[in-house]
Amino acid sequence: MRKNFGAKPWTYPQPVFILAAYGEDGTPNAMNAAWGGISEERELSLCISAGHKTTADILSRKAFTVSMATAGQLAACDYVGVVSGNKEPRKLEKAGWHTTKSEFVDAPLIDELPMAVECRLVSYDPETCRLVGEIVNVSADEAVLDAEGRIDPDKLQPIIFDPIHNAYRKLGEKAGNAFKDGLRLK
Repeated sequence: MRKNFGAKPWTYPQPVFILAAYGEDGTPNAMNAAWGGISEERELSLCISAGHKTTADILSRKAFTVSMATAGQLAACDYVGVVSGNKEPRKLEKAGWHTTKSEFVDAPLIDELPMAVECRLVSYDPETCRLVGEIVNVSADEAVLDAEGRIDPDKLQPIIFDPIHNAYRKLGEKAGNAFKDGLRLK
């Protein structure tokens, strides 16, 4: 028997994304966002409200980065989600983060977060809060790469948002092989 909960924004997993952009004065800023994902092969869509300083920064610079939040940086990742850049101009400094300018877009990479998607702004709709970015590059620190030079989720340790319990969770172990295990049922 199923229990009905009504219309809720609940899916699993919900990645924890850290969006970063430069302000008009060049100061880096970041925020935590969980409502988003790949919407086309070279496109990322997120839901962020117009009142965020990061939203204004993205609209001003037409670029942003989306880092994967990690277990090792959980407190700092949560901090940039609960503290507004409109009220705290030294938000990244207080989070203990440092930034490096992306080679591909006019946006900062957060040094302490080892994987990022670098995006050019495609569109933003203030009524629906839908932000769309064109994926220009994906970068990862060598520390999270496997022997073949690919991103290793066990080394990256990305966290997900549990919207039902307002919790962050670690991703689990490998469960199977995509595009292979289902072939047994053909």
